[in-house]
Amino acid sequence: MITRPFWIEKIQRAWKKRSIVWLSGVRRVGKTTLTQMFKDAVYLNCDLPSVVRRLVDPEMFYDSFAPQTIIVFDEVHRIEDPSRLLKIAADAYPHLKILATGSSTLAATKKFRDSLTGRKYQIHLTPVLWSECTDIFKIANLDRRLLHGGLPEALLSEENEVSFFSEWIDSFYARDIQELFRVRNRVGFIKLLHLLLRQSGGLVDFSHLAKLSDMSRPTVKAHIEAMSIAHAIFLLPPFHGGGRREITQRSKCYGFDTGFVAFVKGWESIREDDRGLLWEHLVLDTLRTFSESKIYYWRDKSGREIDFVIRSAGSKVHTLECKINPDYFDAKSLYAFRALYPEGENFVICPGIKEPFEKRFDKGIIHYCSLNNFPYTIL
Repeated sequence: MITRPFWIEKIQRAWKKRSIVWLSGVRRVGKTTLTQMFKDAVYLNCDLPSVVRRLVDPEMFYDSFAPQTIIVFDEVHRIEDPSRLLKIAADAYPHLKILATGSSTLAATKKFRDSLTGRKYQIHLTPVLWSECTDIFKIANLDRRLLHGGLPEALLSEENEVSFFSEWIDSFYARDIQELFRVRNRVGFIKLLHLLLRQSGGLVDFSHLAKLSDMSRPTVKAHIEAMSIAHAIFLLPPFHGGGRREITQRSKCYGFDTGFVAFVKGWESIREDDRGLLWEHLVLDTLRTFSESKIYYWRDKSGREIDFVIRSAGSKVHTLECKINPDYFDAKSLYAFRALYPEGENFVICPGIKEPFEKRFDKGIIHYCSLNNFPYTIL
C-alpha cells in the first residue's frame, strides 16, 4: 500500500486540537485508503447494515474502547443520525480519536442537524499533490499528472481512460448531488459542470452560464453552490483594496482536478500552451492544503492579473505567479500591483526549479522556487 505521510501527519496534528476530524473530498480521491493507513484503527464502513446496527446505541459502542483508540466512520452520513453519533463522541468521549469521512461538508446533508461547530477539525483531501507524485507515487512526468489528473485510480493507470471521467461524473451526480441536494435536472446540472470545467481558471459569469445551460440564473447559482460544497469546484475571490479599476466582485472558478479539465476540453495530450493553466491548478491545490481563507486572485480592468494573492499579517500582501518556464515571466502586472500594495514578498513558482533563486526589480525582489521549497509559513 502507498502511504501518504503528508495527510497522515495533518490528521495527527488535527487530533491534538479536536477529538473529531472530518475528512472530506470527492469520491474516489482516496479517503478510504487513507483511513486504512492508520494501524490498529477500528474501521467501520457505514454503508453496511451490520455497522448501522452496531451504532444504534452510541454509548454502549464507545464504552467498549480504550482511550486513544482511533475509530474511523467511513461515509458516516449513511447512518440515520450522524451528527448525534459524533456529538456524543466529542462531548462524552474526548479521549477517543474519531475520523469521519464524507464527500462534502457536514452542512451538505439534512441528516446533520448539528454542524458540530467547535467540536471538529475539517480537512479537505485534494487529488494527489504534485509533491506526492514525485516523492510517493514515483511519477515525475508532469504531463501525465496534468492529463490523468490526481484521483489515484486514474493517475496510476498506464492509459488515460476517458471512460473513467464520464463514469465518475455520472456517479458524482447520482451519489452526491441528487442524494444530498435533491437536484432533479440531471442534464442541466451536468451541462453546467462541463461548462465550468471547460472554463476552469476563468471568471464566473452567472448570466452567461445560465444562457449556455438553459437554466435560470438563480438555479445556476444554487447548482454552483452545491458543486462548491461537494468539492467539485473551488471559487477563488478577488483581492481588492478600494482601487477604482480593480475587479471587486467576480470570483474565479477552478475545477477540482486537472484530469477532468483536460477530459472536458477533449485533450488527448498536453500541448505547450496547456501546461500553464493546468500547473496553476496544481499550485492552488497545494496552497489550499495550508489555508483557503487567505488566498485570492487580483485583476484590474486593464486585464493585468496576479494568479494568487496571499493576505498576510498587517499590510503585507504576497504575490504568487505560476509559470512552467521561469524565463517567460513578465512582471508588468506585478509592477501595477505593487504600485498599489508595496509591502509583501513576490514568488514565481515553477515545476522545474531545483534550487530557489532571486531577481531584483525596482520595487523589490522576485523569489523563484518550486512547490517543494515555497515558504508555506506565510499562509
